[in-house]
Amino acid sequence: MVERAAELDRAVLMHVHGRQGFTIPWGRVLLAIFSALVLLYLVAPVLIVLPMSFSAAKYLSFPPPGLSLQWYENFFARADWTAATIQSIRVAFTVMILATVLGVAASLALVRSSFPGKELVNLIIVSPLVVPAIIVAIAIYGIYVRLHLVQTFWGLVLAHTVLAIPYVIVNVSATLRGVDIRLEQAAQSLGANSWQTFRYVTLPLISPGIFAGAVFAFIASFDELIVALFIAGARGRTLPMRMFEGLRMEIDPTIAAVSSMLIVFSVVVLASAELARRRSRSD
Repeated sequence: MVERAAELDRAVLMHVHGRQGFTIPWGRVLLAIFSALVLLYLVAPVLIVLPMSFSAAKYLSFPPPGLSLQWYENFFARADWTAATIQSIRVAFTVMILATVLGVAASLALVRSSFPGKELVNLIIVSPLVVPAIIVAIAIYGIYVRLHLVQTFWGLVLAHTVLAIPYVIVNVSATLRGVDIRLEQAAQSLGANSWQTFRYVTLPLISPGIFAGAVFAFIASFDELIVALFIAGARGRTLPMRMFEGLRMEIDPTIAAVSSMLIVFSVVVLASAELARRRSRSD
């Protein structure tokens, strides 16, 4: 009995000391709360736009007085909305191809080559990511007026390609830096030329970065507004331009419906890119 009582006393003391030694990690708790508030702030517009797209009201209002699919039907029934969507898809798909090809070539030159002024060239290429879009738009417009490219399809494509190439270069360069150059050297030592080395060794290894860069290039072109306002004109109106006009002239929930579809589309595309990247890492 005495031994059992002693064991019980030791267990009670260990329990008490354990509780006294437990401390709440307040730093992590505060960081988690702050992160949750920032995430809520970023997601709040989405939480407002989605219900508004199903509104039964004739104007943008929140909370919606009733639920209806009429604004989604209005989007697909009106030729001006569908024509702008088709134009944006055409431009974005063409930009994606051009930006991916040029971006991969530029990434190979910047990562695998060494030449005078390489850092300066890299800064110039990625400068559209940091320069305000209105400045880029004015500069492109000034050049296009002389080249007679304003209000043309290819003028808009080339302008968007300038904006999209940095996304490809950033993604592909980051992936390329993680590739062991000894694999390429081993292929060349076995008789492969430069093209064969790229085709059978380098390209499969950097394909996740290429895919991610292509996705970002497509989205960057599809969502771009400011340059399109300067270059596209009324006949080449893109979907962001049509949404901008709708906000100025109509203010009906069709804009919320279009915004909701774009949000879902962007999430699906980016999730697909992330899934492909994770699968490539696991392989």
